[in-house]
This record gives sequence, C-alpha cells and structure tokens, in this order.
Amino acid sequence: MDPPGYNCFVDRDRMDAAVQDLGPKELSCTEPQELKQLARQGYWARSYALRGKVYQRLIRDIPCRTVTPDASVYSDIVGKIVGKHSSSSLPLPEFVDNTQVPSYCLNARGEDAVRKILLCIANQFPDVSFCPALPAVVALLLHYSTDEAQCFENACRILACNDPSRKLVDQSFLAFESSCMTFGDLVNKYCQAAHKLMVAVSEDVLQVYADWQRWLFGELPLGHFARVFDVFLVEGYKVLYRVALAILKFFHKVRAGQPLESDSVKQDIRTFVRDIAKTVSPEKLLEKAFAIRLFSRKEIQLLQMANEKALKQKGITVKQKSVSLSKRQFVHLAVHAENFHSEIVSVKEMRDIWSWVPERFALCQPLLLFSSLQHGYSLTRFYFQCEGHEPTLLLIKTTQKEVCGAYLSTDWSERNKFGGKVGFFGTGECFVFRLQPEVQRYEWVVIKHPELTKPVSLEAAAAPSPLGRPTSSDPADRLSPFLSARHFNLPSKTESMFMAGGNDCLIVGGGGGQALYIDGDLNRGRTGHCDTFNNQPLCSENFLIAAVEAWGFQDPDTQ
Repeated sequence: MDPPGYNCFVDRDRMDAAVQDLGPKELSCTEPQELKQLARQGYWARSYALRGKVYQRLIRDIPCRTVTPDASVYSDIVGKIVGKHSSSSLPLPEFVDNTQVPSYCLNARGEDAVRKILLCIANQFPDVSFCPALPAVVALLLHYSTDEAQCFENACRILACNDPSRKLVDQSFLAFESSCMTFGDLVNKYCQAAHKLMVAVSEDVLQVYADWQRWLFGELPLGHFARVFDVFLVEGYKVLYRVALAILKFFHKVRAGQPLESDSVKQDIRTFVRDIAKTVSPEKLLEKAFAIRLFSRKEIQLLQMANEKALKQKGITVKQKSVSLSKRQFVHLAVHAENFHSEIVSVKEMRDIWSWVPERFALCQPLLLFSSLQHGYSLTRFYFQCEGHEPTLLLIKTTQKEVCGAYLSTDWSERNKFGGKVGFFGTGECFVFRLQPEVQRYEWVVIKHPELTKPVSLEAAAAPSPLGRPTSSDPADRLSPFLSARHFNLPSKTESMFMAGGNDCLIVGGGGGQALYIDGDLNRGRTGHCDTFNNQPLCSENFLIAAVEAWGFQDPDTQ
C-alpha cells in the first residue's frame, strides 16, 4: 500500500524499484541519542510510510516562533496568490535566487505544487531574503506530505525555528555568504589534500566553495539527499558541513590523478555529485562525513559569528539580496593581473597565498605597504610603512631566488608594548610559507595537533591572555577555538610565539628556533625549525636578502 499522498505528486515510473516499501513500519524511540543513531543508520530510509511519519514527528517537535503559518493559512492564501494562473507562469520568489527546482521524481502536479508553496511562503515570510536551499527542501517534503497544505506547514516550521542551537537553513544573504566562508575555513582545516588541488586548478577557489550548498540542495540524487535530510532533521546544520566535506574528499580521491581545468572545476564537482551514486552509496557518504574527527558545533558557531561580523564590516547586511549572480558581491580572490605588480611573486603565486588567508579577508585587495626596492633596506622604515595595518603579508626573496614569507595577523605597532624589548604577540592565525623552489605552508602547530592541548573554559578565555594581551568577552571576537592562544592550556609559551620585532631584528615563530629572523638592515636572515609552526627551513638556513615586501589588505569599498 502506498504512503498517503505518494501517488499525488510523484512519478512512480521514474522512481524505479525504489518505490518498494521494505523497512519497518513504526518507530518507538524517544531518546535523542538513540534517534540520532537510528537516523545515521537509515532505520526509516527504506520505508516511505515510516519516513513520512518520522518527518512529521521531527518537524512537529522543532521549537518555533509563537505564530507560524499552518495548513489552514495555505488554504486561505493560495488562491489569492496564485489565482487561476498556472504556477509555472509565475516567477519564483526572489529569495530562491533563480535556483532551479530539483525534480526529485515529481510529476507535473508535484512540480507545480512546489512553485505554489514557494510563492505562499514568500508571502508569509517577508523577512526571508535569501534561501536558495528552500526549493529542494519543499520538493523532498512533498514526497511525504498528504497534500500541498501539509507540505507548506512543514516547510514553514523549518523556517520558523527559533532555537539558536538548531539552525536549519540560511535565510539571508549574510548568513549564506558567511556559511560559504565558514565552509572554506573548514575545508582548509579538514580537507587539506582536496584544498591543495582546488588551489592548484582554480582561478578562484572561493567561488568553488561558494557552491557547497548547491551540491547538497539540488545536485545530490534524491536517494542520497533524503538520507542526508534524515540526519539533518535530527542533528541540524552541522550535518550539511560534514556531508559537503565528505563530497569534496570523495571528489579528490576520484579526480586527483586526472587533469582538471580551472574554468570547469565547479562544473566538474557538480557533475560528480549528480553522478555520485555510481561510486558512493548514501551509507558511504554519511560514514565518511561522520568519520571527520574533532569537528564540533561550537567550532562552526564561532567561525560563523566571526565571518558574519567581518561581512557586516564590509557592508553586507541581513537584508542584502540580488536577482542575479552578476550583481552579487561574492567572496572572491581579489588579485587582478591588470593592477597587481610585485618584484617577488607572480599574480598566480599571490592568488595561491590569498587562498590561504582567513576567508573574511578574501574580499580585500592586496595593497603594497613596503618594498625594499622603493623604500630602502631599513627595518625602521618597514615598521613605519606597516603600522596601522592588520593583518599584513611578508614576502622575502633571497639572492638564490628562493621565495618565502609569512601571514601576520596583528599590527606591528603591538611591539611597542614591550618597552623596546623583543616580545612576542599575534594570534594562531599566523602562518609561514615558502613558494620557491616548492610550495609549502606551515600553520600554527595547535591546529594540526590539537592533542597538544585542551580548550580552556569560557571564563578562562575571557581572562587576560598568557601573552599579556587583554581578551574580549564577546564571542563574535573569538574566531575559532583553534585560532587564538587564549582558548588553550598550552604546555609552554613556545607554541604561541607568533611574531616579534625590535629595532635590530624581526622574528616570526619561536621556541627551539625561529621560522624567520631578519636583521635590522634587511640584509641577512636565517630560518629553521620552530615550535610554533613545526616547520622545515623556509629556504637556505642562512640567506642574503634580495628583496622584501609587505602587503596589506585593502577594503574594496575604500578604493
């Protein structure tokens, strides 16, 4: 016997053998932990009838605003909004951003119903300004709804969720854009091999990552998306990040040895996701997603808050929206060949570096602050040119044509707090790298080896830092637990020696050695292993300097 409403909206011929109802008929579980395990195991995935019942139960239990549109509201407004017109002749709401409605084996009646429901949701939720995931959500829910009104009510409850710990779907351009930045942060940390491939083949790696929600809400086949949605309704938004990271890991595994073109990598990933059933089952996808270790909801929340704050500072607001990709201010790599010139790195090399910096600065343009060839070989002049800029990028070219450098998170004026003595400052966002003769980046050792330490309590995090700098109690100022030394009980200060400067030298990294040391004349330097970055020498251990440059990050709105 078919589940209620199944025949109304679904083309059975396109479902093939998947229409068989082979699973259990009831779910008696009430404990959240047990429900989580059952969702991951696919307990109700093989029974359309049971999945429909479970969806109704899970959505009914979502904590919502006091007044949420229900099925009776839909009955009252659908005629007024759609009228006698076919919904296919009416434009989709602007907030779905011209997103194509996935068919998910819906028949003509089902596809028409999705459009009507979206139009009615737009009428009832004027505060939703950007939600390209919604068409896929409505199309899937229609499979397990007795009629359009019930599907409308369930979609409204998902939108109306008011539990901050259970974020479900992005509903503004600000939230969507910060989610893309957060995904980029997570890829950089948890999918380093895939990230290296993306950087190598992409002119604009952040544009590739901005596609991550499309992989899930639209490109995934129905069977895979439904399994993801099963777990998503139980565990929330973090599931989406996990699955998208797993997709990228599988894509890298399949395509790492094959040629990729920079202008087609986004489409290559979309094609891979559409055809993922050929190589990866829903069970393998979820298994890979939940095999990612040390991945917490708190980490996502902190990154999301920091990225939203950064975007607000760039002028992007909750209400900002656009009707076409060409009008949208995407996070993008900002190094343009026509207005970029360096004596040390090429445009391609600068783009590689730009892909490593924190996502919130990718909106900025590179601004040359200091060049030894223009300003002379003087550390005093270097400080003078760089003070007032945060962060900065240090580039060094040796007389042997080696190229290395460092991303430095903090204004060099901080050095003045040590009364003329050399003292370390900065945050765990600092990193060092080499470009020639080969590319390699070294992050703060705690990022790759969190077992060295453990997070401190929020009360301790709000206390003065071990580096002697005051810390903010505003959670939005904490970029992520792994980015700031104050969040950790470090075994010694050597793991937090990021940057230091005096009149006679400039130092990056410390503890058992220094990643970079440059003398006051910007003439000689040395490099070696240090505890802060656990790095190999960035070039010849003792080197002569041919050129030094410092770059800042210029807000595009101030140009």
